[in-house]
Amino acid sequence: MNPWASHPSKRRDRLYIMAEILEIAKNRALKTQIMYKTGTNFTQINNHLKFMLEINLLKKIKQDDKSIYKATKKGLDFLQRYHELAKLLRTEEEIGKIKMLPSHLLRNVNSIVYIAKDH
Repeated sequence: MNPWASHPSKRRDRLYIMAEILEIAKNRALKTQIMYKTGTNFTQINNHLKFMLEINLLKKIKQDDKSIYKATKKGLDFLQRYHELAKLLRTEEEIGKIKMLPSHLLRNVNSIVYIAKDH
């Protein structure tokens, strides 16, 4: 199993969860939204968000007494590089299969990009 695949079937690694968080926070998100969409618990999401804030992948914005998280330029750069590395590490078998983002990340997407092997 390739840990960099777009939808691992086993335990997700820290980088994968960070990429999920950044994907969700591209257009601003509440902590609870991020927690539910990533399938993490309160302790896990707090640890991830704290770390990502410390290294400037996310910023926290106060709005109407709520904390909203948004990906920074550095966070978007991380996300792009993560996807590039994942693409490089795919096996020939994975490249031949149709891939798409998990459904919980597609709610605000107007179109879906499919990746298929050229024949």
